[in-house]
Amino acid sequence: MTLLVAGGSRVDAGKTTFSVGLLARTGAVGFKPRAGNDFWFDHDDYRDAVDRGRLFGKDARKLAAAAPGDRDPEDINPVHRLWRPAPRGGAGILGRDDRTFLLDRVGDRYVVNDTVEIPDSARAGLDLDDAVRVTSLPEFNEAMASLHVPAQQDLAEDVEAADLAVVESYADVARPLANVDPLAVAVVEPGHLRIYDGARYEKACEVASGGYETGRLEEKVPDVTSLLDPVARVTLPPLTGEERSDPGTVADAYDDAYEALLGAAFE
Repeated sequence: MTLLVAGGSRVDAGKTTFSVGLLARTGAVGFKPRAGNDFWFDHDDYRDAVDRGRLFGKDARKLAAAAPGDRDPEDINPVHRLWRPAPRGGAGILGRDDRTFLLDRVGDRYVVNDTVEIPDSARAGLDLDDAVRVTSLPEFNEAMASLHVPAQQDLAEDVEAADLAVVESYADVARPLANVDPLAVAVVEPGHLRIYDGARYEKACEVASGGYETGRLEEKVPDVTSLLDPVARVTLPPLTGEERSDPGTVADAYDDAYEALLGAAFE
């Protein structure tokens, strides 16, 4: 059984806090198909990993720690991207005018943007000798096809094999794994939770994108949820930083929300 946690807000929706509490409540395994760090705004998290010769973020670290068993963040998060701000603009390889793609970790390999300067700490801390280096969008698309897509497919198999899996999306993306069908979906926003039937949510994703053949690669949560009604709405109480750091405390605080989500999944 798979439960999907998505965010109604692009930033700080509360997805990871909700997810780690759900793991503590159910004993599920958590997965984060894609994640990323901003070299500037998330520098502490970036240095925490890169100083150990690794690249992962705090969300994957929290999910791995909250789940039963012994898993590294990389085990549940196959694709992690490192960005830096682009205050002077410029679309770059990926067409973003607010930030610049530096490199991706895909499994234990790296894809490096060879048109920009990679931070000294990344070059010193990460094994980039056999990295795939790209200088254009077509080259990056080739790397996606050969590395990213298989890594996501492997993760989808791990999700399907789990007795109970919680998949946390990233930013405001509606479905991080298109080939995994959740039984229920939790859309988290500050102070609020909307719960959707998984099959109806997946159908709305297809409609929002125009279908698998013609659609965008990433549907946004507002585009999807505008097409269907939630089966339940739950208020989420605010938590202190200390409370958010303890999955068991989150599980207790959000008990009503988890009961409603599990009820929708098993209905």
